[in-house]
Amino acid sequence: MLNPEDQTVPSPERVVLRRRVAVLLWRAVAVLGVTLALLGVVLPVMPTVPFLILSAWAASKGWPAFEIWLLNHRLFGPPILQWRERGAVPRRAKWISTLMMAASGIGMQFFTGIPLWLRVAVPAVMLGVAVWLWLRPDA
Repeated sequence: MLNPEDQTVPSPERVVLRRRVAVLLWRAVAVLGVTLALLGVVLPVMPTVPFLILSAWAASKGWPAFEIWLLNHRLFGPPILQWRERGAVPRRAKWISTLMMAASGIGMQFFTGIPLWLRVAVPAVMLGVAVWLWLRPDA
C-alpha cells in the first residue's frame, strides 16, 4: 500500500522542464505530420490528409498558433475541418486509397520471399481499412 508521506512532489523546475519537453515533442510531431503530408502531395503512394489531421491534432496539444494556421490554410484547412466536424473523407481520397491498397495487396502476392501468413494478413488488414474508409461520410 502506498504511504502518502513517501510520495515526493516534483519541484516546480522539474514540472516546467517536463512541460517544455512535452511541448517540444508535440511540435515535432506536428512538423513531421506536415512534412509527410507535403511528401504525400508529390508521391502517389503517400497519403496527405491523414498526416494533416495528425499534425493539427499534435499542434492542438503544444502549438496552438500552428494549429490555427493549419485550420485557416486554404488547402490544408478544409479536409482537417471536415474530418473534425463530421469524420468525413473526400470521395477522391477514398478511391485513391482503395486503389493503392488493392494494388499493394495484389503486388505483394508476386514476391516469393513473403511468408504466407503475411500474404493473407496484410490484404485482410487493408480490406478492413477500406471498408472503414468507405463507411465514413463523403466530404
